[in-house]
Amino acid sequence: MEPVTFSAVLFAASVLAGALGALLGLGGGVIIVPVLTLMAGLNIHYAIGASIVSVIATSSGAAATYVRDRITNLRLGMFLEIATTTGAVTGALVAGWLPGRVLSVVFGLVLAHAAWTMVRSLQDDVPRDVVGSPLATRLRLHGEYYDPSLQRQVKYQITGVPEGFGMMWLAGLISGLLGIGSGVFKVIAMDIMMRAPLKVSTTTSNFMIGVTAAASAGIYFLRGDIHPFIAAPVALGILLGTVGGTRLLLNLRGAAIRKVFLVVLVAIALQMIWGGLRGTLR
Repeated sequence: MEPVTFSAVLFAASVLAGALGALLGLGGGVIIVPVLTLMAGLNIHYAIGASIVSVIATSSGAAATYVRDRITNLRLGMFLEIATTTGAVTGALVAGWLPGRVLSVVFGLVLAHAAWTMVRSLQDDVPRDVVGSPLATRLRLHGEYYDPSLQRQVKYQITGVPEGFGMMWLAGLISGLLGIGSGVFKVIAMDIMMRAPLKVSTTTSNFMIGVTAAASAGIYFLRGDIHPFIAAPVALGILLGTVGGTRLLLNLRGAAIRKVFLVVLVAIALQMIWGGLRGTLR
């Protein structure tokens, strides 16, 4: 592929990745990594380096809007970031020892598991009958926000703090290992384990993923896995795409976001597992 054509395709894919990343709290890596590996044929370690850049760009572009509109739960995000940051450093150190095919299959299996989990609560806009845990009350993790799509104030309680904290360490490990921003596991942990509304889960994930990615970005840079020719169009496209993604989230119902989330996860999971098993990745 010619350099100009490659940059144009990568930029367009990055715009889409930014929109979906801002909407779903995934950070854009679920789009960028398959585009670079399956379509462009790049080594997955370079793709993961570009994905780390995309994750930081998505977080920077979307987090400010969600914080301003008071949907992001800042206390919850900062508390859980303790676990994800330590996990991210561990994952980044381990990633250099694994071949591309193994990383691809692991990536796909992670997303397939997340898709299966989301099916069970596909129609929920806001969790019902949640009793907040005493630990969450002491840490003041409960919250509320105004939902334009429901046209009402939504108050919510947080539960399952130890389980969610443990899952967040695993999310950080996945981030450093696969370069996906760990948004999938962050959303699952907050939505399923801690019973936060999906909009709170995705926006808080967007706030957190940039910090998690930054914790491992230095290691990837020193190892030479972040290539400027690849990272530059990714960052520009992501920032543009997040503008549209943030507007969509504010006006879509939680159930609609879940359905988009599920379609994206299933498609990318199948692509990455198939590519890894066939050995098409170098």
